Amino acid sequence: MTIIRLNPDGLHHTPGYHHVTVADARRTAYLAGQCPLDKAGDLVGGGDVFAQVDQVVANTRAVLASVHATPKDVVRTVIYVTDDADRSLGDVWRRLLDSPLAPAFTSASTLLGVSRLGFPGQLIELDVTAALPDHEG
Repeated sequence: MTIIRLNPDGLHHTPGYHHVTVADARRTAYLAGQCPLDKAGDLVGGGDVFAQVDQVVANTRAVLASVHATPKDVVRTVIYVTDDADRSLGDVWRRLLDSPLAPAFTSASTLLGVSRLGFPGQLIELDVTAALPDHEG
């Protein structure tokens, strides 16, 4: 499997992601939106977006591992963060880039401020698509 990440000429410089990701994978995985919930289903880090980012990162890594994928196999991410004047979307982006999931965000990525997410107190959710290695292990 080959994954190519491109920034075509004539487009703006990006802060780490690429405008286009091309994968020749035969199989792909579409992860459900990863939320800041612990194993018991309880919300982690009420009011603390960075604690929630860290839980989302841990959950996403576990789901990727379950299908024998790594952050380098991610071909698309969409990051949803509740809109709050006290919170910078850029701060969330930088926290993700400093995490063990960082290689996932070199692919085509979108960061959105939203008014609300599915669980009371939820501040972030991550939607991921990964190209899977050829083996089905």
